[in-house]
Amino acid sequence: MDMKQDFGLVGLAVMGENLVMNIARHGFSVAVYNRTAERTQAFIKERAEGMPIKATYSVEELVDSVARPRRIMLMVKAGPAVDAVIEQLKPYLEKGDLIVDGGNSHYTDSERRARQLEQEGINFLGTGVSGGEEGALWGPSIMPGGQPEAYAMVRPIFEAIAAKFKGQACVTYLGPRGAGHFVKMVHNGIEYGDMQLIAEAYHLLRQGLGLSAAELHEIFAEWNKGELSSYLIEITADIFSYIDPEVGTPLVDLILDTAAQKGTGKWTSQIALDIGAPIPTINAAVEGRIISSLKKERVAAAPKLQGPHGTYQGDRQQFIDNIRAALYCSKICSYAQGMAMLNMASQELGYNLHLGDIARIWRAGCIIRAEFLDEIAAAFDRNAHLANLLLDERFKADMAARQDGWRFAIKMAVEMGVPTLAMSGSLAYYDSYRSERLPANLIQAQRDYFGAHTYERLDREGSFHTEWATNKEA
Repeated sequence: MDMKQDFGLVGLAVMGENLVMNIARHGFSVAVYNRTAERTQAFIKERAEGMPIKATYSVEELVDSVARPRRIMLMVKAGPAVDAVIEQLKPYLEKGDLIVDGGNSHYTDSERRARQLEQEGINFLGTGVSGGEEGALWGPSIMPGGQPEAYAMVRPIFEAIAAKFKGQACVTYLGPRGAGHFVKMVHNGIEYGDMQLIAEAYHLLRQGLGLSAAELHEIFAEWNKGELSSYLIEITADIFSYIDPEVGTPLVDLILDTAAQKGTGKWTSQIALDIGAPIPTINAAVEGRIISSLKKERVAAAPKLQGPHGTYQGDRQQFIDNIRAALYCSKICSYAQGMAMLNMASQELGYNLHLGDIARIWRAGCIIRAEFLDEIAAAFDRNAHLANLLLDERFKADMAARQDGWRFAIKMAVEMGVPTLAMSGSLAYYDSYRSERLPANLIQAQRDYFGAHTYERLDREGSFHTEWATNKEA
């Protein structure tokens, strides 16, 4: 009788292959299946040789190869493909078996799948996996949502393969149904914001000081030693040091300035609007990518539209330090927005998310891993009901200490004509959040004027409507 495997996995694209190698390297046996048999054969003969990995060539064979209760993970393209594979698996599964969706699925799909499968007695985990190809192979950040008992079934495997931060595995149970994929979606939204902010800092330094790629490498490498230390700052420094071997110039200067988006950043913006969560930095990052895609229009508009295109004439190091302050403050605002959105969604969707735990599992493995995530986790440990990260004493002090540099950087961006959608959005968010009174009273008056939407007053209770036109002079 054949020995049964500990785990099953469907989908042998690069992420799937790397996860299988990670799981097997930690002593768990894995049965694998891919729609294309040739891919399975090549994987078994090459990368998987000598590893506790078994090839299967049908869904039925895969299910039969995994020990009961079965644990089977899907690493297939999000959307209809996930539903198709689940339907293929279901005839061979038994009550108590587990399906794990490890792709970038929309959280609403995970909500639906969790409810449908639970009715049939099958466990389900919608699981975000962050870290790219290298993370999948050597340790990703893993964000599972579903039944607590379903997570218990894979906890030993997930804790073994996850990234480690000071010995702690970057994985934890997050909440029911679509909670894992919701957290992964917001993670990706913050990632969008981070990348846009770094790009804007680069733009300011390049135009303001005319810095070369080599000089930019030195600056970002230095920044990576301090409060900005993070994976994205680290790889940015590396990018500036790469010389194209054919042309002999920095490769970054040869790359077309149009950025793509796969959808998760856009989803974050869409859902934030649905639940009423303000995330201007993340929204600006999505819009920045969209504007970048209008390359032909921008090229045509450049000689026709007037505006400054200056450089900075003051102290070089002071300018660099101010950009550093602006980048840090803007990044903290982006994380604050993401965390506040998670808190609002947790209440609305019944996820009972613990923000400190989420920050902890983002400290290593994932794309947004950063030194200050340890401090973010500590902030929510100090106050689990913290309404906004900006109100934590540590971050409140950080923002106060860097605020002058932040405002100076935005001022210089305006004077030089450098677009800073995300940095400006962060500052506007900060100023809005600290404003006891905003001009929304005028908006309410306008709404009442043209649509009789009514308004509330500061001096008395109730809902009011005014016939505004009666005060017009004849």
